[in-house]
Amino acid sequence: MRGKTPWDDGSTPSEVIDFIDTHPPGRAVDLGCGSGTHALALAEKGWDVTGIDFAAQAIRIARRRAVQKGLGTIFVHGDVTCPGCLDGPYDFALDVGCLFALKSDERAAYAGHLSRLLKSGAWYLLFAWLPRFVNGRPWGISPEGVDLLLASHFRRTRMTIGEEKGVSAAWYWYCRW
Repeated sequence: MRGKTPWDDGSTPSEVIDFIDTHPPGRAVDLGCGSGTHALALAEKGWDVTGIDFAAQAIRIARRRAVQKGLGTIFVHGDVTCPGCLDGPYDFALDVGCLFALKSDERAAYAGHLSRLLKSGAWYLLFAWLPRFVNGRPWGISPEGVDLLLASHFRRTRMTIGEEKGVSAAWYWYCRW
């Protein structure tokens, strides 16, 4: 791969755009930010954004894109299950396709860190594939699984289920207690 990431088609989903358009800017974190498409969309609307991803190549691309756009977005090469490098509290957390790919123990660590990173009243917007098998292995997470994972610190306010690229997926909106 040279300069292109297969998980990022360069567009920001309408669910993210709708959120940006209906909430005042604040501090945001993009968990599993990839090459920064969604973090940069937030920054262009006035948000103070930090993106984190374990893929070094994606972070290099994101940093380059931020410089090209003249944005001060911070991109961190790190682990969403142990984001000690992130300095909360945040008003908004975005995850477009990261949580569902984690193992169950990693998901629990992610949820614990998420609850510490977000201030009370903050929003969490999540996109996740619904459960299926890929190459004989389980992949994705159910709505019940997401709710159970987040129940101690978050309240789900909305969920939409549909298909993305022919595969069942869901968008979730949560508010931090």
